[in-house]
Amino acid sequence: MAKSINIVRSTAVPLTIENIDTDQIIPARFLKATSREGFGKNLFRDWRYHNNDEAQPKADFVLNNPIYKGKILVAGKNFGCGSSREHAAWAIKDYGFDVVVSSFFADIFANNARNNFLLPVKVSEDFLQQLFDAIHKDPATEIEVNLEQQTITVISTGATESFEVDPYKKTCLLNGYDDIDYLLSIKNEIVEFEKS
Repeated sequence: MAKSINIVRSTAVPLTIENIDTDQIIPARFLKATSREGFGKNLFRDWRYHNNDEAQPKADFVLNNPIYKGKILVAGKNFGCGSSREHAAWAIKDYGFDVVVSSFFADIFANNARNNFLLPVKVSEDFLQQLFDAIHKDPATEIEVNLEQQTITVISTGATESFEVDPYKKTCLLNGYDDIDYLLSIKNEIVEFEKS
């Protein structure tokens, strides 16, 4: 069974860039594998390294800055646009993130993320800026994402906002269910319905 998500409390990585498309998240040349493992090392590959060389990390890219780490990626508006590749969600999850926060997500990316136990949290532009400000002021700032309550909170300031999530996907994420696991979880109800 895949990893369930309920409360994620963590420091965060601030990626202030807007309009991040799936080819920037995971470049097309890395799409040859069919299993979900191993994609994290190529997350934002062209932004992380000079000349595609791991020995030459770009010092000014946030994933190469050791002061920023955690299970939450806070990204600029319009995250996951472009092609529908599911590998983008695989790469983010494999890198170690459980949550991506933005003020807007491409629909296909958001669905791919939820199907891979990566929670996309859509917040207002004002709250997104509050998150960036808090993280830049203190990289040790903790953020709590509570899926059950559908809230995101900056622990140090108490600033909080609610977010929407599809009830079916919420059930799946809370229980670690994929679509088949969910059907198996209501097998008895299905059997009773068939009988009636």
